[in-house]
Amino acid sequence: MQEQEQNGRSGDWRAFSVAASGTFMATLDSGIVNTALPTVAQDFAASLPEVQWTVAAYFLVISCLLPLFGRMGDMYGRRRMYSLGFLAFTASSMLCGAAPNLLALIGARVLQGVGAAMLMANGPAIIMAAFPGATRGRALGIIGMTVALGSLAGPGLGGLLIQGFGWRSVFYVNLPIGLGGLWLARRFLSPLERLHDETLDLPGAGLFAVAMTGLLLAMTHGRDWGWTSPAVLVCLALAAVAFPCFVLWERRTSHPMIDLSLFRIWPFFSGNIVAFLAFMSMFANAILLPFYLHEQLHLTPLMTGVVLSTLPLVMAVASPVSGYLSERVNFATLTTIGLAVISAGLLAQAQFQPNTPLWRVFLGQVVLGLGVGIFMSPNNNSVLTSAPQDKIGLVGGFLALVRNVGMVSGIAAAITVFGMAQGRAAASGLGEQAAFIAGFRAALTAGAMFSLLAGCLSLYRRGMFHVHTGQAHRVVRKDS
Repeated sequence: MQEQEQNGRSGDWRAFSVAASGTFMATLDSGIVNTALPTVAQDFAASLPEVQWTVAAYFLVISCLLPLFGRMGDMYGRRRMYSLGFLAFTASSMLCGAAPNLLALIGARVLQGVGAAMLMANGPAIIMAAFPGATRGRALGIIGMTVALGSLAGPGLGGLLIQGFGWRSVFYVNLPIGLGGLWLARRFLSPLERLHDETLDLPGAGLFAVAMTGLLLAMTHGRDWGWTSPAVLVCLALAAVAFPCFVLWERRTSHPMIDLSLFRIWPFFSGNIVAFLAFMSMFANAILLPFYLHEQLHLTPLMTGVVLSTLPLVMAVASPVSGYLSERVNFATLTTIGLAVISAGLLAQAQFQPNTPLWRVFLGQVVLGLGVGIFMSPNNNSVLTSAPQDKIGLVGGFLALVRNVGMVSGIAAAITVFGMAQGRAAASGLGEQAAFIAGFRAALTAGAMFSLLAGCLSLYRRGMFHVHTGQAHRVVRKDS
């Protein structure tokens, strides 16, 4: 009894460790695979638009399935869904490492995305159950930082593995982590979970998946297929029809997959829009910088990983400081400053040339890491504290959805802008190297514009909140 009372006050950190390990493993895969992309492209003789599907397909599947697996966790139990997530992720990682060609690798990454979606969708709810008291917000904030670090900390490890064991090792490294996580889930998560008497919203899940797939396929292949090609127009038409149908269905069904009433809360709505734009801008850098380092500066995979690991190292220092300051400073002030720093870092990196000194590349990553660290924790906290406490698990899951959609959209937008600018430069008579730099500069400038737009919205949000004793309370506007 004494142990239960203590856990009620301080939370169950054993369950937290399970949720954190699953979330970190799933998001780590993004950074670690980005580092391997140039080597994978060379091994399979594939182009940049082709090989980037190993990343885009992973995030596309996650984005489509996050709401569905979150609802399934409510119905069938978190322990069961989290264990299945570890199992699926581990098995698919083995398939990725053994892939004989690029198509097989992309297919295995789709299965890996299924496992990752199970983990990401149920992690916040596990923490919600493990932290019923006042420490829940702190625990969810730490998970938010874990997500960001997992997404951005893979390059260093990826570079070491590729240099020593080849690109397939970046997938095989998941095997011991996944099996360990599966053991932890079976050991520390309670099997005695309440199963809600609700029906699974399969029509809503299907409509959402069709809409997301159509939109992201069009964004990814618009340049290759042609923006007015039948394939792109069909994809856009699917999205244009499926999204309104999804909203109408969610409004009328008794057990919706996504509670649309949350979007009436201005801090929740604006905070997610800002996060979406911020992740779009960040992944313009994440998807293209490895190719710049490999093709223009001719760095080894190990050195590429060292350069890319600078960002998460700086972020790891800046995030706790920003989280502490958010208790004393209006969170919108911090998020605006962070987004402005991100924009400055991207604009500085857009000026890189084939002979740019390596110290300037490191400095660019330092600036970006500082901006991401300042932005992340205050924005997550603002969204999490804006919604009713009984929906905080859903809010955490939706934050994961917005993050992954932002990543996919950022990859698609960066590749599209890169290809268009590179094509124009090549058509004007510039050489291959100069054409690459032209595309790289255009894509990172577009990323900076996304951050600037998010910064303007964040600055506007500053007047919509009142901070009192470290908690953000929503001010309901008279015109809303």
